[in-house]
Amino acid sequence: MTRIDTSKPHPARMYDWFLGGKDNYPVDEEMAEQLLTIDSRGRDMARVNRAFMHRATRWLGAQGVRQYLDIGSGIPTEPNLHQIAQQVAPASRVVYCDNDPIVLAHAEALLRSTPEGATEYIQADAREPESILERAGKVLDLTRPVALSLLALLHFVDDEDGAYELLRRLVERLPSGSYVVLSQVTGDFDPEGAAKARAMYQARGLTLRPRTREEFTRFFEGLELTEPGVSLTTDWHPELGEVVPVAGDEPIPGYAGVARKP
Repeated sequence: MTRIDTSKPHPARMYDWFLGGKDNYPVDEEMAEQLLTIDSRGRDMARVNRAFMHRATRWLGAQGVRQYLDIGSGIPTEPNLHQIAQQVAPASRVVYCDNDPIVLAHAEALLRSTPEGATEYIQADAREPESILERAGKVLDLTRPVALSLLALLHFVDDEDGAYELLRRLVERLPSGSYVVLSQVTGDFDPEGAAKARAMYQARGLTLRPRTREEFTRFFEGLELTEPGVSLTTDWHPELGEVVPVAGDEPIPGYAGVARKP
């Protein structure tokens, strides 16, 4: 079994801490608390992103999507994506993927599918798209539309490490009618704070790449953005989910979008 590295923080475990989970270590809590000194709304950011996943999955189910590939799924927090998808359509099939062994330790929670549907978990790095798709293809029919989600993931891949190319390699293998679901942290509203957070990650051997609205929109080139296009994460079809109370009047610094492959 792959050993869980507790010597440095991991984004999946910090995300779990922000959501109030228990599947994290002191090193994750320490960095998360330091991030809160830059922006005290870290917990709000995590909750807003999670709520976007719920809304996007409901929307996709209403469009007839029955297959989902969730890369960078994180530690299970109910309701998980498959629970939302299978509420809409019990026969939905979902494959999760993450690179943190602690997620594998909790994968049982991700595999409680309806009898009509299916769920599977793959431990793999997002930088291995061909391997992920090959393994996902054992559960999903890759000749039929798939909703590919990389939520709060691509800001952990720098441009020079091939963030745009990574997504392109995944999308080009999916059939027409598939969807791409993305969310991303931005420094548009606090460039200085974003730079501090990026430096904090770098000091720990990690990557954080906040992107502008324009840079985030580039991920959707060649795809058909659905309404309302690229928006603040909080503003993407709020009518489809619960209201997430957030502190203050400033925007939660994240963008989201859903696009269809023509």
